[in-house]
Amino acid sequence: MAGQNCLVENDWICWDYVTSRSPELTDATVQHVWITGVSVLIGLAVSLPLALLARRGRRWAAPVLGLTTLLYTVPSLAMFSLLLPLFGLSASLVVTGLVLYSLTILVRNAMAGLEAVPEEVREAARGMGYGPARLLWQVELPLALPALLAGVRIATVSTVALTTVGSIVGKGGLGNLIAPAVNSSFKAQVLTASVLCVLLALVADLLLLGLQRLLTPWTRAARPARTERAGRAARLTRTAKGA
Repeated sequence: MAGQNCLVENDWICWDYVTSRSPELTDATVQHVWITGVSVLIGLAVSLPLALLARRGRRWAAPVLGLTTLLYTVPSLAMFSLLLPLFGLSASLVVTGLVLYSLTILVRNAMAGLEAVPEEVREAARGMGYGPARLLWQVELPLALPALLAGVRIATVSTVALTTVGSIVGKGGLGNLIAPAVNSSFKAQVLTASVLCVLLALVADLLLLGLQRLLTPWTRAARPARTERAGRAARLTRTAKGA
């Protein structure tokens, strides 16, 4: 009875809403995850060639970084409106918009990771007979993974939030529940869908953090080494002061 009263009284927290609308919540969550995942994967596939182009010199870096930054400044409603004649009211419209937004983060992080590869490592690989393609896939990209995956984490969390805007064309995942609930002041639906959206962002970030730690074990090994060097330096400093 209490559960039914929370719907009648329009409470923010209402378990009866969750149980009675579970299929609707599940469908919206699945669509949200699908749109987010596809958008980030396509964004990653597009950003790598752009980062490789941009690192060839200022001639290419300026237009690539300028364009991706400009795209990020376009309001989401305006972006979807501009893409509407090309894709119509479809999921492709939302995915394309989200891919364009993700490029700012992914391209910059990919460039930062590639530029952080020591030049002596590249020279050593060339001396061992590595060609450009082999050097990229077997040396540069593995060493650039920490920065690249950090960008993927940021882009994923950002995309989880931006996906809700797709509700304007009915392809917004949990946004499809939030927007009409806000208009009708349906508190339980607003809170439940919003909490699920936050949880999706947290779970995605934790999963990607685990993947990052799995794929870059050398970064974990480097921390104790740095700590040991710092401790050794501190001991030497104290010894010198004592002398």
